[in-house]
Amino acid sequence: MSSLYLFRHGQAGLRDNYDTLSEKGRAQIALLGGYWARRQVRFQALITGQLTRQMESARQVSEACRQAGGEMPDAIADPHWNEFDLSAVYAGIAPQLAAEDRRFRSEFEMLEQEAANAESAVHRRWTASDVAVVRAWVEGRYRHDGESWNEFRQRVAGAMDRLRQYGPGEAIAVSTSATPIAVWMGLALNLESRYVMRLAGVLYNASFTSFRLKQGELTLFSFNNVPHLEDPGLRTLR
Repeated sequence: MSSLYLFRHGQAGLRDNYDTLSEKGRAQIALLGGYWARRQVRFQALITGQLTRQMESARQVSEACRQAGGEMPDAIADPHWNEFDLSAVYAGIAPQLAAEDRRFRSEFEMLEQEAANAESAVHRRWTASDVAVVRAWVEGRYRHDGESWNEFRQRVAGAMDRLRQYGPGEAIAVSTSATPIAVWMGLALNLESRYVMRLAGVLYNASFTSFRLKQGELTLFSFNNVPHLEDPGLRTLR
């Protein structure tokens, strides 16, 4: 039985430059590396998605862990762990949704106006427009050129194949994002898509969720852990 620690990247950038880490995000993820070093958790592998915020989080965890006297192997990139492309989902679905729903069109226009201000709180929360677009994507209500919800789930679940190579007693850390972690929660608990997305929405930045994997069977052990984020101001959702 191997142990899996899926951790969400630290707080990302603003909406127009989301695929990076904010200053707070780098602090959050460094604290996770130090925490694992103090707990003497020894990882046989560190896997990361290929998005910038995921790879930077893997690097920050590694550096902090080693500086605190711990050990961390070099990261291995695996695109199975990439987050879905929210910008592509918006580009493909928002115009169709706006053409049918006057209320959504108004909310979407307001979102675009507010997002032009770097100081706006809209950069750090999910809006009604976000929820409407993602819900339409999950439900498959519109055709678009990007990755579908079902394709995304199948891709993320496909990461299981690489993990089968690790044996009993080995621990693997994975730097990824909220929705891939929620998809794995769904695999472990046999959840419907709507519940998977609800779980994604409550994952803290730099939190870790742990599983045990034995002969292809996935068991959830803990969810959304943030013992390393003692300062409430470091507990962010977006």
